[in-house]
Formats: sequence, C-alpha cells, structure tokens
Amino acid sequence: MDVIVACCAGLDVHQASVVACVNRSGPNGRSEKQIRTFGTMRADLVALRDWLRDAGVSLVGMESTGVYWKPVYAALEDSFATIVVNAQHIKNVPGRKTDVKDCAWISDLLRHGLVRPGFVPPQAIRELRELNRYRRKLAQVQAGERNRLIKVLETAGIKLAGVASDVFGVSGRAMIRALIEGEDSADAMAGLARGRLRDKRGELARALDVPLKPHQRFMLRTQLARIEQAEADLERIDAMLREMAAPYEQQIRLLMSIPGVEWINAVTIIAEIGVDMSAFASPAHLASWAGLCPGNNESAGKKRAGKTRKGNVFLKTALVSAAITGARRGGGTYLGEKFRRLSARRGKLRAAVAVAHKILVSAWHMLTDGTLYQDLGAAYIDRLDRTRTTRNLVRRLTQLGFDVQLQEKAA
Repeated sequence: MDVIVACCAGLDVHQASVVACVNRSGPNGRSEKQIRTFGTMRADLVALRDWLRDAGVSLVGMESTGVYWKPVYAALEDSFATIVVNAQHIKNVPGRKTDVKDCAWISDLLRHGLVRPGFVPPQAIRELRELNRYRRKLAQVQAGERNRLIKVLETAGIKLAGVASDVFGVSGRAMIRALIEGEDSADAMAGLARGRLRDKRGELARALDVPLKPHQRFMLRTQLARIEQAEADLERIDAMLREMAAPYEQQIRLLMSIPGVEWINAVTIIAEIGVDMSAFASPAHLASWAGLCPGNNESAGKKRAGKTRKGNVFLKTALVSAAITGARRGGGTYLGEKFRRLSARRGKLRAAVAVAHKILVSAWHMLTDGTLYQDLGAAYIDRLDRTRTTRNLVRRLTQLGFDVQLQEKAA
C-alpha cells in the first residue's frame, strides 16, 4: 500500500496512561516505530506533545475512548493535525491484544490513510456542548423526580393529577405544600386553586380528601425540594448557556424560524454540529451521522426495512422533540402536514423521525447559506403528488409509443 503520511503517531488512550507509537518512513522506505508510555497528568501530556514534536510528527490519531481522549486531544490539537476515530472502524484482528500493538496498529492505519476522522467541533462549540448536555441530564432528573412525586400521590389515593392538568403549576404546588404541612381540610386545600381550576373545586376536594401517612409527607417534602432545586439550577444553566451562545445568536435566530424549533433546540443543534457545515459533505452525510436516515438492509437483491442508526442521541432527541412540537402547533405548515400524513400510515414515532430528518436537512442549508426558513405550505404535498403522478403517466405513455401533449382542463 502507498504511504500517505511520512511521519505520524498513534495513541492508545486510557484513564491513567497514554501509549504512543511514532511511525516514520526510514531511508529504505520501510516503517520505523518508536513506542513510549506517558501518564495523563498535564505535565505528562506536555511531555508527550514535546516528544511528538521533536520526532517530526505531522498527524496524530487516537480512539474515542470514553471521555479520556478529550484532555489528550486538547493538549495536542494546536500543535498537530489531530484526529479522533471510531473504535469500531479500526478493530484489529482478534487475539494478542496489547496496548503497544493497539497504538502501532493505529499508526499503521494513519500512515496509509485508511482511517476516517471523526467530527470534533472547535473548542468553543465543545464547551457549549458540554454545558448543554449537562442541562439535558439535569432536566431528566427533574422530570424523573416529578414522576416519582405523582407516584407517591397516586399510591396514597390522592387523584390530584386526574383533576389538574398541571400538578406543578401555581395551584398544584400550593396544594402539595398544604398536604406536606398536614392540612386536614380538603375544602381548604381546594380553595387554593387559581384561575380556571377554581371551577373544579368540588372535584379537587374529593381528590384531596385522603389522609397522608408521615413517611409519605416526608417523601413529598424531599421530592418537592429536589424539584425546586433542579429548577433553580436549570435557570442558572440557561443564563450561562445564553452567555456562551451569544456569538451564535444569528444562527440561533435562523434555526428558530423552523416551526417547532425553540431556543433550547436551536442551541442543541449548534452545540452538536457547530456552525461550519463544511465538516459535513452534504445534508445526507449529516443526517447519517446524526442517525436520522434509514438503515441499509439489502441481500440478494432484496431490500428490507432497516432501523435507523444510533447516531448522536442528543441531536436526535432535540430534533424529534422539535418535530413533535411543530406538528402539535399545526397552522398549515409543510412539516405539520407531512407529520400528519406519515403518522396515519407509519405511526407517530416514525413520522417524528422523518420530520426530524427534514428539519436537520433544512438546518444544514440554512447554516450554509445564512437564509431563513421558507415554509412550503401544507398544500405543497398535494402539488408534489400531482406533478409526480402526471410525470409518471406521461413517461409510461411515451414508452408505449404515444406522443403526449398536456393541456389544463378548463375550470
């Protein structure tokens, strides 16, 4: 095989050590390797960088091992062309596996240009991504704690969730606090309702007329405190996210012009794929990387249904959420009409994934061209079907030997 890189290095990264292999072409053109082991402290990574620089390395490659590759990448990215590769794509022949052989194998693949670099966004985007992903985890914790609180109420026989549409609104929280404090009068608790919920005070009194046991009050107090703490933390994180996302305000505004894409969805898109779409060769490439395109399952000329790839779960979740939100709002949009038609035939989940794919393709074009979203309208699908049907019929008649001339029928 041809040598693509004259001097490169492969790294096998672990929590406490980095095994590095410098692979260069010798005077006779054959591979010459040097292998050393470094720690993962900052001083060790500086020593690794200096050793690679003195060896004349121009390209460094490593596996995406958990989060351990991130400090190594940060220490080397300014000094070398550094790439991170998917461990599944560079598996060696099974057997005799050692750290030394792993880093040597990576260096051989780099030397001959046999690896495809993974997508690693710039440092500012990586920092935004890290905070945004933590926000998602905290939101999941908050949602789980809410579900557990409702479960305690239902276990006790309190049917507040069956009467109030939002248990954690102003009225619902006031009633939960009254339950925690040991309020015995169901009518008094029902009187805490606000707004339109006051029309249901009779139902609320019947739903709340259940005595709570001491351990249940304790659980409710603890869960409500955790929910409110998570809400306060989310507010602080959102403020920090707005500060970090300020340089991308224009791109966020463009993405929010897509029906269903809210501020946090737009921030998630920017945090996961960045603003430079040259990293992805095409919208189809981006959709494949995100796991929003159908899988391939073909054998002996027969095509079967293929599952979507795993892809980027954070981006995929944000886009599917935006697709569902946009479909609920309706308003005669193209995406909403597409969701409704697909859900009737394929189910709501498949429809949401398909619409999420269209949102991502639109985002690629919008971030590339800097243009706002232009909705095609709900009637576009009808026009598209009419045009497609007409074109197919004309082609079939032409193949049968007819000259076809079309004329619109008078109204």
